[in-house]
Amino acid sequence: MVKHIILWQLKDELSTAEKAEIKANIKTGLEGLAGQIPGLVEVHVNINGLPSSNADLMLDTTFTDAAALKGYSTHPAHVAVADGKVRPYTKTRVCLDFEV
Repeated sequence: MVKHIILWQLKDELSTAEKAEIKANIKTGLEGLAGQIPGLVEVHVNINGLPSSNADLMLDTTFTDAAALKGYSTHPAHVAVADGKVRPYTKTRVCLDFEV
């Protein structure tokens, strides 16, 4: 199994209300990929970080193997969510992929 963890910070110019809506849309979009992408075992988006956090949201996914993760990165359903709901609103992205 392979874990794929992403932490994002949203753009500074977004209001608190805009950030809340964007985080909810990202959560819905990414968690909606469950069952659509071969090898994607689990997908969770945490949008309720504590005030001590320096990231706005986190993606926590599990894949069957590294090949499944690679397929996910180019799968049209994932690309649509990334391009439409994530990338336009994020200023930073940190990724950690590892085997479990």
